[in-house]
Amino acid sequence: MWFLRRKRSARRPASQFDELLEWFPGERLIRDRGELRVYECDAFPMRKGLPGAVVLCESRADVVAAVRWCHRRSLPFVPRGAGTGLSGGATPVPGCLLIDLGRMRRILKIDIENRFAVVEPGLVSIRLSDAVREEGFHFAPDPSSEKACTIGGNVAENSGGPHCLKYGVTVDHVLGLEVVLPDGEVARLGGPRLETSLYDLKSLFVGAEGTFGVVTEVTVRLTRNPRGVRTFLAIFDRMSLACRMVAEITRQGIVPAALEIMDQLTIRAVEASVNAAGYPKEAAAVLLIELDGFDAEMDEDEDRIRRIAEECRALRFSSARREEERLKLWKGRKGVFGTMGRINTDLYVLDGVVPRTRLEATLEKFCEIAARRGVTLSNLLHAGDGNLHPNISYDGRDPQDCARALAAGREMLLACVEAGGSITGEHGVGLEKAEFLPLCLDEDDLDLQRSLRRAIDSAGLANPGKIFPAASREGAEPAARSAEGDGGAGAAARPEEEGREPVGAPERSEEDP
Repeated sequence: MWFLRRKRSARRPASQFDELLEWFPGERLIRDRGELRVYECDAFPMRKGLPGAVVLCESRADVVAAVRWCHRRSLPFVPRGAGTGLSGGATPVPGCLLIDLGRMRRILKIDIENRFAVVEPGLVSIRLSDAVREEGFHFAPDPSSEKACTIGGNVAENSGGPHCLKYGVTVDHVLGLEVVLPDGEVARLGGPRLETSLYDLKSLFVGAEGTFGVVTEVTVRLTRNPRGVRTFLAIFDRMSLACRMVAEITRQGIVPAALEIMDQLTIRAVEASVNAAGYPKEAAAVLLIELDGFDAEMDEDEDRIRRIAEECRALRFSSARREEERLKLWKGRKGVFGTMGRINTDLYVLDGVVPRTRLEATLEKFCEIAARRGVTLSNLLHAGDGNLHPNISYDGRDPQDCARALAAGREMLLACVEAGGSITGEHGVGLEKAEFLPLCLDEDDLDLQRSLRRAIDSAGLANPGKIFPAASREGAEPAARSAEGDGGAGAAARPEEEGREPVGAPERSEEDP
């Protein structure tokens, strides 16, 4: 009898999430508290939340069913791709339904003649470039996490990467979207043909961080591979000289494909790892420069860049002519964040932007803040477009260490704004920077932005709590009720009368669970 009582006590209590079993059977509905821990944060571990349940979607119909279920019950939902985001955009609202899109990873169409592809949101970014490489094309946005991040996540955060200086960020390569709106309606925005509509709604959704709904299909532009590529490494004994070289290159009208700076602590972490690229560990900074295009054009730009390197007193300026040398240099650069675990257990990756002429002064300010706050700072820069990534290594198990890292980060973002820049270039606002948004926008600006949100998601169900600061004079984001269940943090959101659906709920259809 004791055995039977033990089994009975271990049985899961009834939950409204059980209703989803009809649509998401077996392993496709996750409710076990231990398994839900996998989803408690993205790559911004400072803030965590436990979802009430996770559904593993395999099709648009799955997403529609999940969103409509949440809409009828006024429950918040959070879309998630690979969880590589760095600002908490995919961090669950406690008790929400988390919509995992990782199984929606098909390439639906490739049209080389018209230079576009149609993909599902869970496709890992680099897989699309792999699929069209033999045809001489690629997907231009190249986040450092491109081997893990998804195209849907790129759309949500409007991701950039080392080559965004010349080729732009995700919004510049998205032609169309299929989205499931917060009430479960499916909408198509844009497409491969020239759009003539009044409003560019497709671009409005790119960078919205899931607050307008769930992307279920993306039409992207394919970019022809360059005729030639040349990669150079400039080595400096002072970070300020590397910054000056970047400013001078752009001042002279040269547009490289990439201009990336790494400081000494970053270099040493890379060189101690499997991503070692041959960067000199004694250097204060290295500048990675890449040109692409026709040989005649690159010859002229290379001559000018070599002269600038001499003027900026580079200790050495070398060229990686062979493909394997070039790939080795980029392996080191793109493996930076994975090597930071050698410094401490956790990493706070910031994402500020300043004018290129203020890079030197802003980095000096960062170092002053780090010394005063007692935090360990390393720096990586998409220097060509003024996008800085000051990285603070800390011990996430130590509350005081976490507090120091957050305080230093806030000061650094404020320094970017004071330099004429912004609090984010490519990582989004998410949870990390929501309270910092008033540094850039006044209350009237925030009210305007919130009015757009309310026009699309009046109930505030889609990824609530992200982007906007918690308190504001008016137009506060509607508070979606959290769910009852294994991860719930509030009362169950139910219709006022049992068995009755909320007013305005969409009619049930064959797609509903």
